[in-house]
Amino acid sequence: LLAESGGGLVEAGGSLRLTCEASRMISLLNHMGWYRQVPGDERELVARFIKGGDTNVVDSVKDRFTFSRDNAKNRVFLQMNDLKPEDTGVYYCGANGWGRDYWGQGTQVTVSS
Repeated sequence: LLAESGGGLVEAGGSLRLTCEASRMISLLNHMGWYRQVPGDERELVARFIKGGDTNVVDSVKDRFTFSRDNAKNRVFLQMNDLKPEDTGVYYCGANGWGRDYWGQGTQVTVSS
C-alpha cells in the first residue's frame, strides 16, 4: 500500500526529501505520515496528517522539516533541511485506515557529522 523513496547519506546541514506514495486514496485515511526508528528504540512519530485537516510535526524538527501532501497523487512528503546526525534512522511511512495500520518498507537516512 505504501512505498517510500528519497532516503540516503548526507552531511550535516544538508537536505533530503522523502516521498511516500499510497495505492489508495489518502484522503480516506484516518492518518498518514512519517515515523523514525533507530536501533534499540521504538518507532516514533515525526509528522503526520489527521483526517479532518490537522497536521502534527514533532517539536524537535518543526523548524527544519516540512510535511506536505498531494491528495491528487496520493503522496505525502517530508522535506528535511539542516539535517543533524541525530536525525539518522530508518524513516517509515505509516498510515491507518480501513480497520488496520499500514507501513512502508522504510528508507534509511544517514547524516554524517
